[in-house]
Amino acid sequence: MPESEGRFLMVSVVLLVAVLVIGGGIAGIVIAVRKSTPSGESAAQPTVRRVIVYILLFALVVIAAIGVSGLLGRLLDTGNALASSDITGLARSLAFTLIAGPFAAVLWWVLWRRMDGAERSSVAWGLYLAGLYTVSLVTFSTALLTTAAVLVRGDWQPRLFATGVVWAGVWVWHLWMSRHEEKSPTQLVTVAPILGSVFGLVIAVGGAVTALSSLLDAAVDAAPSLTPGEPWWELTLQALIWFAGGLVIWWWHWIRSQARDLRGGLADLMVVAVGVAGAAIMTLSGVGTVLFLLLRLAFDRTDPVTDILDLLGFGVSVAFIGALVWSYHRGLTLARSDTTRVATKLVTSGVGLVAAASGLGVVVNAILAATTTPLAGSGTRTLLLGGISALVVGGPVWWLAWQPATPLSPAEVRSTGRRVYLILVFGVSAVVAIVTLLVIGYRLFEFALGDFTGDSVIDRVRASLGLLVATGLAAGYHFSVWRRDRSVSAEAPQPARTIGRVLLVTDADPEPLSLAIGAATGGAAVFVLKRADGAGSSATVEHLAQALTGVTGKRVLVVTGPGDRVEVIPLQE
Repeated sequence: MPESEGRFLMVSVVLLVAVLVIGGGIAGIVIAVRKSTPSGESAAQPTVRRVIVYILLFALVVIAAIGVSGLLGRLLDTGNALASSDITGLARSLAFTLIAGPFAAVLWWVLWRRMDGAERSSVAWGLYLAGLYTVSLVTFSTALLTTAAVLVRGDWQPRLFATGVVWAGVWVWHLWMSRHEEKSPTQLVTVAPILGSVFGLVIAVGGAVTALSSLLDAAVDAAPSLTPGEPWWELTLQALIWFAGGLVIWWWHWIRSQARDLRGGLADLMVVAVGVAGAAIMTLSGVGTVLFLLLRLAFDRTDPVTDILDLLGFGVSVAFIGALVWSYHRGLTLARSDTTRVATKLVTSGVGLVAAASGLGVVVNAILAATTTPLAGSGTRTLLLGGISALVVGGPVWWLAWQPATPLSPAEVRSTGRRVYLILVFGVSAVVAIVTLLVIGYRLFEFALGDFTGDSVIDRVRASLGLLVATGLAAGYHFSVWRRDRSVSAEAPQPARTIGRVLLVTDADPEPLSLAIGAATGGAAVFVLKRADGAGSSATVEHLAQALTGVTGKRVLVVTGPGDRVEVIPLQE
């Protein structure tokens, strides 16, 4: 590494540490101000100390790992001398290892010795472990999988392998701390398994798509090799390595670490956002691509067949893998809360709506283009086929998910998620429509004030007009649905809300209890805390409903257990 690059890296690391420490200090000051009492006494001093100390430990561990991986890489790289001409790189690795390493070890030893109940229950400790666990997982798995993939073509990368080995050690270390019986964190314990399972799923899906598409491309002889002279099976084997690695990571976190059994909060968010929305986008993109290529084969053979089929393997693989992931996670949402199921329906509807609206805009664009360019023109025809593909794929998905012709129950009409979805779609569509109108006005004035040469007025505004038609229809429809829902909600009798918020403390499954609380209180917001004493709550929904009968207040504490005991305590404002 040149000396200038080494100095740049050193400065970058120093700035990173400074930013982390200063940011931690600012966060600590904010926490202290918010938690301090009027007399000046503050219960936030330990929190401020933890925030700064764990940020410093995070930075020191990262810097030490970079230094150790650099030294190990030099030892494994037998083709070069230990120092060779890269004195700057060696000096940097030694400094990172011999300075940051001991400081990190001493700081960790001090923190580990004083890890008591208060330290274990701190958010800073849980956030530190979850953050560095995820960083080390991503770093070591990416490095080792890349090393194995390049070995397929006979390329040995010792320094990349050293990075993977060192960061794997960091990951194992933090995995051990996160599962320690006496010192593991009690806060944010589900973050690392959820993020790890998402990362593994993304890696596995990417590898599977690449492997399957390369096989299909070789089968149809559309793109038998990525590089001239490179056999097609190399890319397939490399992709299978990534697929296997991602599958192992996903299995470790999703199955073995039981991330699939987690409910609420981040767990449901990741299932809906990644497993449903992400997979739905993949599936519709793949199906739309395949349909577009088939339509081109039937109606637009202006290019060679091999060029048209160039993306066939990719489209089929994306559609197939995306459909598998989508089907699996959609099945998971059916066994979760009503809120998660509604979110799944709305997200799927949104994905289909975007695809259908985009296709409609492109179709209008192509129809307007046909008024100035003969439809036989390859560009206009290709544009039209692309719009038809998106419209045909997205329209049915939106219809099946949204079900506009199916009557809704009053509870579903009053759903907060449905209202937010309608407002969001209407708002975004209206904003896009207004911006598009401005663009159309600008193009019209430009044409009127110009020299009238070049493109016609239709050519200047046809893309914007297509977008305006699509967004205008979307905004108008969802605004009308929102107004209809408001009228239905106003006419339907609503249960009186007797309690505003409920803090539920239990060690049982919180989902049925939360639903029972919502039904008994007229839709109170429920916040769940897990009991750590293992009281063994066996309270049923009937016990909970009976205990809440006649209780009113803005905030109420509900404690279940031991046994079927339910304690309801109204809280003072």
